[in-house]
Amino acid sequence: MTKSRALAFAAIVLSLPAAALAADAPADHDVSVLHCARLVDPVAGKLLGATTVIVADGRIKELRSGTVDGKPYEDAAHQAGASYRQIELADATCMPGLIDSHAHLTVQFSKTTYSDQFRLNPADYAILGTLYARRTLLAGFTTVRNLGDSHNESIALRNAINAGTVPGPRIFSAGQFVGTTGGHADQTDGYRWDLQGDPGPKDGIINSPDDAWKAVRQHYKDGADMIKIMPSGGVLDESASADNSQMTLEEIKAVVAAAHDYGFTVAAHAHGAEAIRRAVLGGVDSIEHGTFMNDEDIKLMKEHGTWYVPTIIAGKFAEEKAKEGWYPPQVTAKALQVGPIIQATAGKAYKAGVKIAFGTDAGVYPHGENAKEFEYMVQAGMPPMFVLQAATTHAAELLHKQNDLGQIAVGRQADVIAVPGNPLNDITAMQRVSFVMKGGVVYKEDGKPTL
Repeated sequence: MTKSRALAFAAIVLSLPAAALAADAPADHDVSVLHCARLVDPVAGKLLGATTVIVADGRIKELRSGTVDGKPYEDAAHQAGASYRQIELADATCMPGLIDSHAHLTVQFSKTTYSDQFRLNPADYAILGTLYARRTLLAGFTTVRNLGDSHNESIALRNAINAGTVPGPRIFSAGQFVGTTGGHADQTDGYRWDLQGDPGPKDGIINSPDDAWKAVRQHYKDGADMIKIMPSGGVLDESASADNSQMTLEEIKAVVAAAHDYGFTVAAHAHGAEAIRRAVLGGVDSIEHGTFMNDEDIKLMKEHGTWYVPTIIAGKFAEEKAKEGWYPPQVTAKALQVGPIIQATAGKAYKAGVKIAFGTDAGVYPHGENAKEFEYMVQAGMPPMFVLQAATTHAAELLHKQNDLGQIAVGRQADVIAVPGNPLNDITAMQRVSFVMKGGVVYKEDGKPTL
């Protein structure tokens, strides 16, 4: 680097605003130079060779081919009064921080989940969320859509992570689920009659278009980032059906109209074919799970540009645990119905050209195991590069954050992870993340947590 270029770089560092990382934890080093043996470019769909990534105050400042001498950058940083570090990622493949488009960071299912709800307070779930958030980040997932909770715990968790109080991924929270009385979002399913109460829009339970508008406005008041609706039955609630329709088309349209007025996207949990059809016609942005998706649904999703988030791992895990006796009888029956189908549906949707974003339903299975989904997607017939794009560029587009997340490019958030070897040759490498940087902060190095 010439002297003039070094001075120019110093000027860039000095010009960065002090609030550049207001939405993330403070950077542990102002300037970092990463030497990557390989780098995944999901925009071009290519694996690049040796690449140097230069990071300053949480953003990607420069990309250079090859292993570039870091000394000029170190000098420039010191001239600017900034700290500096150089990170060697030999024989590792770098890529953008991963995005899980479907997670529940404040819950994790176990054999005692159905009784825990009568013993644990919302504060307990929020505290457990700090543990699950850290595990998720260390697995290489620097951003998640948190698609529903019971008491807005994930909004509090999001705020704590943004303030740097606890480590975790960047969270976009849907707050409470939105559904209908007795449906998959009704937290009192399975309660005895005198404990059920009558949950309403403030609790995310709607039974008319007017209720839908009130529920969305309540989410705006609560500080949610998006809306999650339940137009079909689900597997793990204590009702009888996984796939029956549980919202009318008019109710879905009202939710979407209100949500879009407030700048929210709408994710729709939908297993059943008719529920998927209604959700797509109602204008939702994404279909989650989609187990019983049929040809009409696929055609409509392509026509409307609706995203699909498969969550194969959740179906497989629930099926496995149902066979081990984890769940009540009605839940077991549903898990055994959905588990064997969900992977084939994902493969069918891919072959048909439906837009797919990576998501796992984390919390149904143990947090931190998110990357197993890559293997299941490949088994379903998706190429390795495609599944990496699904967790980066595609997921960023679904979030409407493609100008900030999902790629290693100048000006983007410095979210960089690395895995040993080449994941295009062995997709299971994604389960062995050795390096994690989020917003310029290193959380994992040489396979070990740093914070």
